[in-house]
Amino acid sequence: MTALLRSFGRGVASQFSLRTMLLILSPLFLAIAVGGALLWLGLQPAIDFIQAYFAGHDGFAISGHWLSTLRLGALKEVIVPLLAVWLFLPLLVVTALLFVGLMAMPALVSHIGKRHHPGLERRRSGNLLSMLWVSVVAFLIFVSLWIVTTPLCAWPLVGFAIQPVLWGWLTCRVIAHDVFARYADENERVALLRTHRWQLLAIGTVTGILGVAPSLLWLGGVISLVFFPLFAALSICLYVLVFTFSGLWFTHYGLAALSDHRRDALASIELVDSK
Repeated sequence: MTALLRSFGRGVASQFSLRTMLLILSPLFLAIAVGGALLWLGLQPAIDFIQAYFAGHDGFAISGHWLSTLRLGALKEVIVPLLAVWLFLPLLVVTALLFVGLMAMPALVSHIGKRHHPGLERRRSGNLLSMLWVSVVAFLIFVSLWIVTTPLCAWPLVGFAIQPVLWGWLTCRVIAHDVFARYADENERVALLRTHRWQLLAIGTVTGILGVAPSLLWLGGVISLVFFPLFAALSICLYVLVFTFSGLWFTHYGLAALSDHRRDALASIELVDSK
């Protein structure tokens, strides 16, 4: 618990440092531009598709009944565009994480390693292609689960319970693997991911709860649609900030765990040699 709290505090401090803010400017602007383009080009076709599907499968009556039961009848008139936006959220997530992971995290991991663990040797257990492969597989699983569980978000408590778990798994799978792949060898990476799996999952769950915040912007019904460009840009900004903080927290915790692991391994070897 002490290590988690210490790495959390260091992650918060790093999040608001000038170096971090400068490093995330480029991925932030690119994520907004690409995410905005995706929404601009694909949102209306998605709305048309959902509208046609609802019209042909009595979707308006079914969704109206559910919303009335949940005392959300005011959303009946905007359920189609809101559902289309909700389905596009995974693309915003992937866009933000992709640019943060590729553009900001390598420099941030290197900076944290040099500043807080200057003597820690870099034993890379993965190259760019392997890390991209892990990320792509995780993204596909995440997007699939997001789409499958989207109908459950009609019940807010259920939806808010599922999304942090998805976020937690995604950040733990992608960012923790990325951090260890840059500094640990294969055996160390496997051992650390196994030994610290619950701590890493805790970090992922907490940051997963933070990751739900951008999604809440789209629960404003008509207001969220009226201010769609502003809400889209703001949600992407929040995603970038959340992923950056996730990466910083995982990096501080992961490098400290790796440093302790190597120190313990060295102590064990010295103990055996002394005998």
